[in-house]
Amino acid sequence: MTTSATYAQAARTIKRPNPVAVGTIVWLGSEVMFFAGLFAIYFTLRSTSPELWAERTELLNVPFAAINTAILVLSSFTCQMGVFAAERLQPYTTKKRGMLGWGMVEWFFLTFALGAIFVSGQVWEYAQLVAEGMPISADSYASAFYLTTGFHALHVTGGLVAFLLVIGRAYAVKNFTHKEATSSIVVSYYWHFVDVVWIVLFLVIYFLK
Repeated sequence: MTTSATYAQAARTIKRPNPVAVGTIVWLGSEVMFFAGLFAIYFTLRSTSPELWAERTELLNVPFAAINTAILVLSSFTCQMGVFAAERLQPYTTKKRGMLGWGMVEWFFLTFALGAIFVSGQVWEYAQLVAEGMPISADSYASAFYLTTGFHALHVTGGLVAFLLVIGRAYAVKNFTHKEATSSIVVSYYWHFVDVVWIVLFLVIYFLK
């Protein structure tokens, strides 16, 4: 009887992968294939139309894009700080002074602000390129540029909405539990994914000559 009871207790303590987290990772795998197709368009265009590539890349504002990229990369760090707070089951600021006492909500609000600045920066860059004579209908390079960066901007916007939902849920529940912490972790998976995708996009679009 003792052996059976011990076995039953051990079986109950086995930690199984969270289905939401696993599902998110699988879905992000399909998103990798989607962006791989967009990257293939760029590499094909570079090999078939090198003159057009060279001409259009001269219009790109590399310093501005680098600053915008740094903002998005910084948002990954603030997002992870929010996850650490959620894992401590700390949704809000504690009595500690400064950012060391911030909870998940404060860190996610900062991440949201940085992500919004990034998207706004992309919109500003689009306006500048259109003013310089490169609308989406200008040529194949313009179409590839706007489609690739535009789809990424939509993914970032989706992440911003997810942050608001997680923050709203933290305010709605009476007790912040591991269920709410898991939601924040899943959103961080997605956010880190769009950050990594943009870093690769940035290198391909702005530095590949």
